Amino acid sequence: MELAIIILLVILIILILILLLKKGINEGNVVERLGRFEVNINNEINEFKDNLTKGLNDDFDKLNVKLEERLNRINDKVNERLDQNFEKTNKTFTNVLERLSKIDEAQRKIESLSNDIVSLQSILTDKKSRGIFGEVNLKHILTSVFGEKNDKIFALQYTFPNGNIADSVLFAPQPLGVIAIDSKFPLENYRMMVDKNVPQEIRNNYEKQFKIDVRKHIDDISNKYIIPDVTSNQAIMFLPAEAIFAEINAYHPDLIDYAYKKRVWITSPTTLISTLTVIQMIMKNIERDKYTSIIHEELNKLGVEFSRYKERWDKLAKSIQIVNKDVENVYITTEKISKKFDVISGVEVDKLDINDE
Repeated sequence: MELAIIILLVILIILILILLLKKGINEGNVVERLGRFEVNINNEINEFKDNLTKGLNDDFDKLNVKLEERLNRINDKVNERLDQNFEKTNKTFTNVLERLSKIDEAQRKIESLSNDIVSLQSILTDKKSRGIFGEVNLKHILTSVFGEKNDKIFALQYTFPNGNIADSVLFAPQPLGVIAIDSKFPLENYRMMVDKNVPQEIRNNYEKQFKIDVRKHIDDISNKYIIPDVTSNQAIMFLPAEAIFAEINAYHPDLIDYAYKKRVWITSPTTLISTLTVIQMIMKNIERDKYTSIIHEELNKLGVEFSRYKERWDKLAKSIQIVNKDVENVYITTEKISKKFDVISGVEVDKLDINDE
C-alpha cells in the first residue's frame, strides 16, 4: 500500500514539474518549490505512516482481544466437554469394574458348579447312589404337587401285600385306584451309547444293551407293581434324567410301544409333574362330583321339608284368618257395648225421679 502511494506521489511531482515548465517558472523557484513539496510530502508520508501504524496497532489490539475472548470461550467449552467426557468415562469405568466383579463372581460359581458336576458324576457312577438320587428327586416332585406329608394322596417306600416295595404310590379315587411310581436310572450304557469319542460299532453294542436295560426295568415294574384287585392296571416308571427320556422318545419308539403294551408309562421330571397335575385335577373333579351328589340329595331333603313347611303354614294362615275374623267380631261387639254404656251413662237421674212422681 505504501509503495502505491509513493508511486502516485512521484507521478504527481512529475506532473507539477511539467506544469511549471510550461508556465516559464525559473529553475530556482522550481527547485525551491520542489524542496518544500518534498518536505511536505515527507511529512505527510511520515504522518501517514504514523497513522497507519497506529491504526494497525489498534486493529491488532482489537484482534488480540477478540482472539483472546474466542480462545477463552473455546477453552471453557473444551474444559466443559473434557469434564463431561471424564464423567462419562468414569461411569463407564465404574460399570466395567462392576461387570468384571460380576464376571469374577460368575466364574467362581461356574468353578463351583463344575466341582459339583464332577462330584455328581462321581456319585452317579454308583448304582445305589443313582437309586437314592432318583428317589429324592421323586419325593421332591410329589411334595411340590401335593404338598408335604399328604398321606391321603401319596406315600413313599410303600409295601404291597406281595412284599414288593415301590418308591412311591398314589392313592387316587376309583376308577384310577392305587398307582405305583418307581424310579429307574439306566445310565452306564446310555453314556457310552451317546459318547461321540467311541467308535460307532461299539456305540451300537451299547445301544442294544441300553434297550435291554430299559425293557428289563419295564418288565420289573409291570410284574411287581401292577397287582389285580390291589392296584390300578397301570404303573409309572420315573426317569430322573430328561436326556434319557428324550433319547427314548426321539430314537427308540419301540421301547415306548413295549411300555404301552406292559401298561407302564415312562416319565421324566417335567412330564411327571404334568402327569401328577392332571391326576390331581381328576381327583378334585371326582371329589367335587361326590359332593355335588351329596348337595343334590340334601336339596331334595330340603324340598320335602319345605313342602311340609308350606302345608303347615297354610293351616296356620287359615287359623290366623279365623282368629282375625273372631277378633273383628269381638271388636264389633265391644264397640256396641261401649256405645250402650255411653248411652246409659248420659241419662240424667234427677229428671227420671221427677217424671216418676
